[in-house]
Amino acid sequence: MIQPDDLVITADTIVYMDGSVFGKPSDKEDAIRMLKALSGSVHKVFTGVCISCEKFKRDFVAETDVRFSPLSEDDIKWYVNNFNPVDKAGAYGIQEWIGFAGVEWISGSFFNVMGLPVHMLYEELKKVPSIL
Repeated sequence: MIQPDDLVITADTIVYMDGSVFGKPSDKEDAIRMLKALSGSVHKVFTGVCISCEKFKRDFVAETDVRFSPLSEDDIKWYVNNFNPVDKAGAYGIQEWIGFAGVEWISGSFFNVMGLPVHMLYEELKKVPSIL
């Protein structure tokens, strides 16, 4: 149970490209499908964050553009079989092998792509009364 002095921070991340939302894949085959779609393309990563306590609530969204180089089917399958993409929006973790091997560039927050835009969060936390 949340107490009166508790501060709650929640966040969720999606990947968006060409009118489609890529959440967490349902299984390895779905992860392969998502990564094939993202391969060689630019997509957006959005993370919605909510900060709340008894007397304050603030929410915001961070946006980052990510470009993947073309990924071979073998590379995609290797990643899916050696990491855990089914718990990640868009079926990838930028901090994992596929981020090192496949991400050509990003525009925006690296930490947003990881799932929590910490710089923006810090700036918003400074606005919460009696927190920082």
